[in-house]
Amino acid sequence: MSLKVERKSNPYLKDTILNLSRISREAGSAFWRDIAERLSEGRERYASINLGKIDRLVKDGETVVVPGSVLGSGYFEKKKVTVSALSISEKAKEKLASSESKFITLEDLAKDNPKGTNFKILR
Repeated sequence: MSLKVERKSNPYLKDTILNLSRISREAGSAFWRDIAERLSEGRERYASINLGKIDRLVKDGETVVVPGSVLGSGYFEKKKVTVSALSISEKAKEKLASSESKFITLEDLAKDNPKGTNFKILR
């Protein structure tokens, strides 16, 4: 499947898709290629995950990858997790910061772990 980057008008999104694809080629990782393919599809196929859902599905210390956006709705316990997504709402950032969790961009996470191991993809 080829990536449909030329159809995207958002330069940040284009760069993210191309960088994830490059990292997947260099590291031989199918994980980042899968994330790049999900982001190259139409916007209606992006994931929009609430923090309440993340709280229910993730254990303390895990890393979550969301190929889309993270929203601040729902209760979020005091878990220390790492959340990586294309975008995040301000309310979600505040809730993550208050629980000592952290948010990291998809590109930064891919640079830190080019093999794409020990992550959970939420949709």
